[in-house]
Amino acid sequence: MSTVVNVHEAKTHLSRILEEVEAGTEVVIARAGKPVARLVPFEPAPRRKRLGLLKGRIRVPADFNAPLPPDVLSDFEHS
Repeated sequence: MSTVVNVHEAKTHLSRILEEVEAGTEVVIARAGKPVARLVPFEPAPRRKRLGLLKGRIRVPADFNAPLPPDVLSDFEHS
């Protein structure tokens, strides 16, 4: 949904217009009836993932995928 306001109204009612934009309304600012700018809610850029951040800090044991010992497995069995 979009609302069109003229420059004078935008300057006069900027706080109200910003509240509308925060609520999700797109506002187009026009000069002499011609669209000049579009106000839309600000969406911060997603944070970039840094691959390999923990490289060399975590050690996976060689027996990581080995079956659990019977005494540990028995703790998971239902009675």
